[in-house]
Amino acid sequence: MLRIEDISYSIEGRPLFQQASATIPAGHKVGLVGRNGAGKTTLFRLIRGEVALEGGAIALPARARIGGVAQEAPASSATLLDTVLAADTERAALIAAAVAATDPARIAEVQTRLADIDAWSAEARASAILKGLGFDTADQARPCSDFSGGWRMRVALAGVLFARPDLLLLDEPTNYLDLEGALWLEGYLARYPHTVIIISHDRGLLNRAVGAILHLDNRKLTLWSGGYDAFAAARAARAAVQAAEAKKQADRRAHLQSFVDRFRYKASKAVQAQSRLKMLERMVPIAAPEEAKARAFTFPAPEELAPPILAMEGASVGYGGTPVLRRLDLRIDQDDRIALLGRNGEGKSTLSKLIAGRLAPMGGTLRRANRLRVGYFAQHQVDELELGDTPLDHLRRVWPTEAPAKLRARLAGFGLMEAQADTVVARLSGGQKARLSLLLATAEAPHLLILDEPTNHLDIESREALVEALTAYSGAVILVSHDMHLLSLVADRLWLVKGGLVTPYDGDLEAYRRELLAGDPADRPAEKPKARADRPAREALAALRSEARRCEDRVAKLAEMRAKLDARLADPDLYSPDRADEAQVLAAKDRELAEAMDRAEALWLDAMERLEAATS
Repeated sequence: MLRIEDISYSIEGRPLFQQASATIPAGHKVGLVGRNGAGKTTLFRLIRGEVALEGGAIALPARARIGGVAQEAPASSATLLDTVLAADTERAALIAAAVAATDPARIAEVQTRLADIDAWSAEARASAILKGLGFDTADQARPCSDFSGGWRMRVALAGVLFARPDLLLLDEPTNYLDLEGALWLEGYLARYPHTVIIISHDRGLLNRAVGAILHLDNRKLTLWSGGYDAFAAARAARAAVQAAEAKKQADRRAHLQSFVDRFRYKASKAVQAQSRLKMLERMVPIAAPEEAKARAFTFPAPEELAPPILAMEGASVGYGGTPVLRRLDLRIDQDDRIALLGRNGEGKSTLSKLIAGRLAPMGGTLRRANRLRVGYFAQHQVDELELGDTPLDHLRRVWPTEAPAKLRARLAGFGLMEAQADTVVARLSGGQKARLSLLLATAEAPHLLILDEPTNHLDIESREALVEALTAYSGAVILVSHDMHLLSLVADRLWLVKGGLVTPYDGDLEAYRRELLAGDPADRPAEKPKARADRPAREALAALRSEARRCEDRVAKLAEMRAKLDARLADPDLYSPDRADEAQVLAAKDRELAEAMDRAEALWLDAMERLEAATS
């Protein structure tokens, strides 16, 4: 059991905890939530004893082991498997003692303890953890120095999971995992045999892997039962009651104060006035709940382009002459919201770079709409910001002639207020750096926005604001994310990147989640052949119907666009000499729309013919 009793702690004079208390029973899985900067990571440091409390106490059972991921695994020559095995220091010490011991009693004691901690299955357990976090058997035999920092963070996470401490403290562990690794971690934590406290802004993880929420707010700790959604609903209900009570008390105070003000100097009412004044003094104020600070994103709106804004036919892409993806037949329209699914290393980032224009196709054709602008946000770009410059400096490089007031307004539109605008990037939080990178990625009002893990470092309120901004955004969006909540709210198309190909995924996200949790199909028994194998599967028919509906919708949208354009072209004033350039641009757009309509109608007819053939 972990007891936190009346703790107090401040940083640079700013109190983070004031007589905060909480009790977490042994074996509980708890999500620690609170606004950025509230002190969640500091609480972990206090529990580990890395910093001294100013008041109160934190108590754990005697000899309880505390584990967490402080930094990435070292870039050593040790293999991944050996690095993870070495993380269980007790096992390593016992094995060394078993080799050196000569006393029969000591040998028996060591062997008993080795059996108690299941030491002889250690390699299998370590290998299973590494596999769950994305390392295949060949990877596990490679030295740590072969892997980048992000991958070595996974190795460090694997080590602490393997060591199985009595209290496991995890700070945003999914920030360096992909969707597959995040889903595996959810299941592992739910089965973990000891106490877990996890700082996370991933709603899926907080709903499925924990049974309680520890909320850090206003320098206090409150433990709520249930996952994040249950906590949010209960907290909203409590806030509504508190707000109503605060309003009722404010009305009562106003009524009493009005009586006192009117009659305190009138002899016949003086006693009653004094009585009411004492009531006011004894009344304990009920504070209205604080509203969450607005964390809105403001994406600039691009002009509308004729569909498709990007199309590939037989394209391939890769590195050094070796294709990673091939036979790419894809199209993107400006109203698309596409999530890229696939295991790590299959080529999601490679596809993103091809679409963004950062990689050239090795074969086939790739057509882009005229004037197409693409915004690209990737995790590494947050680390590429100039640490010694302020956000205002970054924006001046993009808009050198723009007035400082307008630059500050742009920063405010992404939640970077005056104080952050003049703070060097090195001193900004991870969430503030991510906001600045998102602002730079969308600076030129892109028609297509590619987001690779955009929610890392963003708190839950910011993630919800990002969902709202993407929903209102009038450009196309391509998402790579381990945040299932974000994908489910934003994406309406799923592309699976697997085996060097990119294909539409016929199921929904929940089906994909079940598929990942079920494991590799090669590890499962083969299904019996279905009767009437010549008849298309229901999934294939559903995909054909979906494609036909999309083609029909595209034709309708193009017809609507042409109708609007025809109305503008019918305006006699358009053909005056001073509007000749505008007339020429609109005429060119009319030709583009006509060609797009021909292609869309052909695709629609083809889709309908294939659907009719499949159902006949």
